[in-house]
Amino acid sequence: MIALDTNILIRFLVKDDKKQAEFVYQKFKQAELEQEVFFIPLLVILEVVWVLQSAYHISDKDILRALSQLLLMPILNFEKQSVIQTFVTSNYDTKFDLSDLLIGLSATTSNCEFVFTFDKKAAKLKYFKHFH
Repeated sequence: MIALDTNILIRFLVKDDKKQAEFVYQKFKQAELEQEVFFIPLLVILEVVWVLQSAYHISDKDILRALSQLLLMPILNFEKQSVIQTFVTSNYDTKFDLSDLLIGLSATTSNCEFVFTFDKKAAKLKYFKHFH
């Protein structure tokens, strides 16, 4: 299996570089025909969220919608897929940082009681406790 880096998913989603976006699209079509599957590490999803927010100023709702669409693609195999599924389906109306939500979900599904943090806003999430 081959893993994909953040920039591959960004090109596919944003299509800001036509040549690279077309290359990714063709690779995905070929993978579909050959029933090949690409692995998507959880850290890539975290980076995708960060890049879409900071570089492209895409709303959280649109980011979650895009990730939801990626989850439907049979050629993509996500690390901690159930975490990402919960992430995209249960947080559309949240006022919390998407990265914090993903970190919290990942930690608690890895049998952690909570995540210690200095971030007061994140500490309001059930997955976090403020470190004082």
